[in-house]
Amino acid sequence: MGGGRGTRLYPLTMERCKPAVPLAGKYRLVDIPISNCINSGINRIFLLTQFHTASLHRHIQSTYQFDGFGGGFVDILAAEQTESTNDWYQGTADAVRRNLVHFRTFSHDYVLILSGDQLYRMDFRKIIAQHIETNADVTVASIAFPASKVEGLGLMRVDDRLAITEFVEKPKDPAIIEGLAVSPAIEAKLSPSKEKRCLASMGIYVFNRAALAEALDNSMKDFGKEVIPSLLGRKRLYSYIFEGYWEDIGTVRAFFETNLAMAQPLPPFNFFDPSGKIYTHSRQLPPAKMNRCNVDHVVVGEGSIITDTNLRRCVIGVRSFIDEGTQMEDVIMMGADFFEEWDIQKTNTSKGIPQIGVGKNCKIHFSIIDKNARIGDNCSLSPEGKPDGVYAGGAVIIRDGVLVVPKGQIIPANTVV
Repeated sequence: MGGGRGTRLYPLTMERCKPAVPLAGKYRLVDIPISNCINSGINRIFLLTQFHTASLHRHIQSTYQFDGFGGGFVDILAAEQTESTNDWYQGTADAVRRNLVHFRTFSHDYVLILSGDQLYRMDFRKIIAQHIETNADVTVASIAFPASKVEGLGLMRVDDRLAITEFVEKPKDPAIIEGLAVSPAIEAKLSPSKEKRCLASMGIYVFNRAALAEALDNSMKDFGKEVIPSLLGRKRLYSYIFEGYWEDIGTVRAFFETNLAMAQPLPPFNFFDPSGKIYTHSRQLPPAKMNRCNVDHVVVGEGSIITDTNLRRCVIGVRSFIDEGTQMEDVIMMGADFFEEWDIQKTNTSKGIPQIGVGKNCKIHFSIIDKNARIGDNCSLSPEGKPDGVYAGGAVIIRDGVLVVPKGQIIPANTVV
């Protein structure tokens, strides 16, 4: 599912949909669920898209090209007008409903439905095996969250056999949340915790083919709010409890902190784990080049050129350019889509337009620099002490306490925010 607007991630979603947002210096968010599928032996994948899809489509088409012998594919299904509909997808369930006609072309017994914008590593063979073993019609993946941190998540109550007996979408009442805490029998099966926990839906579903068609034979728009609760008592619903790292990257602050954690010696989500590779576009770029730099906990993408800089806790994306004398701390720099040709760069410089990247003697703190941004010499950028809002004539946006330089933005020399 890759069709959401991603409004809480704005301005990172100003020109792209949420699954296309760059991650960890070289990946895109959509690479995570697709890689989990490939690592689980699932190679027939449909990607449902809708808003700002151009960059996502380019990434998918240039990355996931399977051989002709295995029958695998990643097929993009963009929102489309038909004889019966002429509007946009109205929700997750509505998006799947409108594309059932495309799924029927392929022989299948089960449908696995995933979100395109979560960070986790899961072997889907395990949830499908439990689905078959319990003779379930629908299995909902869940994760045990402390009751104090479940705001904004769908919660479920299960019996000792993991059958779902109650499902509440994003409850706010503390009494309701308290009442949905896992039973002692389920708690005993989980890793120890000092705090009461609830089972939160991960937005990952396994449906029997017939159960999915029946569940969507109506006008319901959303799986979590409508479809899953409507099936209680009518279908066999079970929960699959996942124990591992999972992050729903829903806000700019969550994205910033999750991304920046990649620079830790052993990050919570480890891209270096050989047991579950994460795949992405092979760009055939030269290695990064760093001259006279002082770096501390920094990830640097290939094709980057960094000269005489101080970098601390940074994630630097592909084709990044950082000029001498610059200091960056707690910064995510997404890099560039292309190397700027010398003659164009020279012409732009003569017009007062900085080259793509970060210029000389800049100081940047607690910030996200989106792709293809141009930051001139002697700029000082930090959100410290400033409320959320728009700064520097619209060239800089502070959201969730994080300073963001949007994609392709030009920050003139000597700018201070």
